[in-house]
Amino acid sequence: MSSEIFLEVESKFAVDDTTAVPDLMQLTAAESLADPVERNLSAIYYDTPDLRLTLAKITLRRRTGGNDDGWHIKLPGDIGRTELHAPLGDATTPPEELLEAVRAIVRNEALAPIARVDNTRTETLILGADGEVIAEFCDDRVTAQSFLPGGQEKSWREWEVELSPAVHERLDGAALLHEATSLLLNQGARVAESPSKLTTALGDSVNQAPLPPHMDTTSLEPFASDSPVRVVMDALRTQRNKLVVNDPKVRADEPDSVHQMRVATRELRSLLATFEGILNADQVRPLEAELKLLADLLGVARDAEVVEDRLVTQLDADTSGLIDDIAATRIRDTMRRKYERAHKHIVKALNSPRYLQLLDDLDATLASPPLTAGIADEAEGTEEAAVAPADILFEHLSEAYSKVLTRFEQAEQLQAGAGKEPLTWQDRADALHDVRKAVKKLRYCAVAAEASELDMKKLIKACAKAQDVLGEYQDSVATRQRLEKFTARARRHGEDTFTYGMLYQHEIERGDKALKKYPKALAKVQKAFKKSGQRDD
Repeated sequence: MSSEIFLEVESKFAVDDTTAVPDLMQLTAAESLADPVERNLSAIYYDTPDLRLTLAKITLRRRTGGNDDGWHIKLPGDIGRTELHAPLGDATTPPEELLEAVRAIVRNEALAPIARVDNTRTETLILGADGEVIAEFCDDRVTAQSFLPGGQEKSWREWEVELSPAVHERLDGAALLHEATSLLLNQGARVAESPSKLTTALGDSVNQAPLPPHMDTTSLEPFASDSPVRVVMDALRTQRNKLVVNDPKVRADEPDSVHQMRVATRELRSLLATFEGILNADQVRPLEAELKLLADLLGVARDAEVVEDRLVTQLDADTSGLIDDIAATRIRDTMRRKYERAHKHIVKALNSPRYLQLLDDLDATLASPPLTAGIADEAEGTEEAAVAPADILFEHLSEAYSKVLTRFEQAEQLQAGAGKEPLTWQDRADALHDVRKAVKKLRYCAVAAEASELDMKKLIKACAKAQDVLGEYQDSVATRQRLEKFTARARRHGEDTFTYGMLYQHEIERGDKALKKYPKALAKVQKAFKKSGQRDD
């Protein structure tokens, strides 16, 4: 049994029972209308007891009566909603291939019916030039029942306009949707307050369900909004959400998803380490270790992705005619295989009990922060805070900055020949990589502290610039290291190595260009830090 993926781009409108459907031929792109078709749809919606899917704006349903009978999952997106379909199968058990997309949210929690939505739908296809379907108009008369405590039966009418897949990818898709919206509003419709039928069906009964652990902030109620505990936990929650949101994107191998999930994972680990003193170090270190393992796994795929992109871009842009076909093919094929192999390892790990336990442990940390004794005493009122919240955060920021200076000085000493062994370019690359990691941790700390009265804007910007400069250099290093392996293999097989040499020289130049910006970038970090202790007026 396999699943299908669709992108749903639509607008919903509330409408009175007696309002007449407007003449859809008024739409500029409409050349004709198909005959209206009436369908009787019936859907059962599923979720966990704490409504994890619903609160994440995700719907899981089993629907019959339409031309797409089956299990459906709808995921939120930037443009529209991504809809995954699978055949009807078992009447009460969602297909595993659909659940993979929400595994990071559902985990091992049981899924049960939370609502029923019955819909008498009259659908009209709007046709453009050459009979192409450009949109679908639906006139829905809905009856729904929430199965949650306090749930009620409701009835309403709504209109939907959904763009066809061919149209929403074109520039005229937005214009068509805008024109249709104006037409329907002028007819007396109103933009729907609820984004989905499920939300309307549940109504206030949604408030009767317990909150998922990561959303339960009861333990933070004793702390002021600008307290170090609140600031740190809010920062952790933001990155936790980013990790979970990117989970299905990584599984689907969407562009940049591995990178974004890795960033979230590393930032979580960095926050836990940086704010030891607020958080109990002994309790969070096991979580840090698990996050490191996940980040390392994601890093293998990300590094392969970066090197592949740099090398393939060079190959595609070359106009010299000197690129050897054998070398070019080997580069493309090898790097693609390396990424695909690494991605398979990631997906396997994301389906493992260990990963799900990591997510549970992370949520437990958010629900019940492992605070140090002094911080906990302040919350209980047994000890007055001797230091202002902003000063506590700045103290942690200063520690992170000191590590940047230490790494910077070590790199400079190495460059100056303070070490006993001869300096290689890889030695310097390792030292500069340590500088970049320290700058990255400083930025993470600054982003978290931004929620306080400290003015972090310039420091965050300076750190981001330094990261970019050193990141470009590090990418050139990783690419050169891969080219050295390609060259060694070619020599062993008596193949031409000129192509690898050309690419290698280009990477040297890119790396050197980045390093020229390094002193200025670090100087700006130092300057920005000196001003970062000021309060934000």
